[in-house]
Amino acid sequence: MNIITRPYGSSSCYCRPDTTWEREDKDFYVPDSVEVLYWAPVVFARIGKAGKCIGQKFASRYYDGYGFGALLYCNDGPVAFTSCADHTSRLPFPLNGPDILDEGKEYSVTVNGEAVFTGVAERALIEDTICMASGTTSLRIGDFVAVEMGPVRPLASKKDPEARIEGRLNGEVTYGFKLIF
Repeated sequence: MNIITRPYGSSSCYCRPDTTWEREDKDFYVPDSVEVLYWAPVVFARIGKAGKCIGQKFASRYYDGYGFGALLYCNDGPVAFTSCADHTSRLPFPLNGPDILDEGKEYSVTVNGEAVFTGVAERALIEDTICMASGTTSLRIGDFVAVEMGPVRPLASKKDPEARIEGRLNGEVTYGFKLIF
């Protein structure tokens, strides 16, 4: 299983290993070598049908659920290094049905009660990424496609020994966890 990730504002993708996936609200113990933890909000979809070189017209047939989450990055450095730490792809379950993407629901994230992100995902973000990624990567059942909805930015540091992160969809909490340095 891969987590195919499209960075914010990018026309390319990279893959995160399945060891980065965290679907439960478990606290994240930041590795000792990390001074600053970075993050990006994402909309993600689970691939429900295998495919390669998927056309735009057919992209909607290849995913069976979606959700909102966060990708964590350890320090500021090359993506290959900073994105591979265990449990840094916070993609919570249960998933929503794909039709809800058309309803324009608001996704927001707070850190220690302060809003740090608010946005609305469009179906086109997921489907464009499925088409783009499938041109170079075979999509398998169970893979995830994650699209960053904002730029990578600092989330917490060793100066703040603990931070509480909560994600909400239309005001309802969908995930929450602590970062512990």
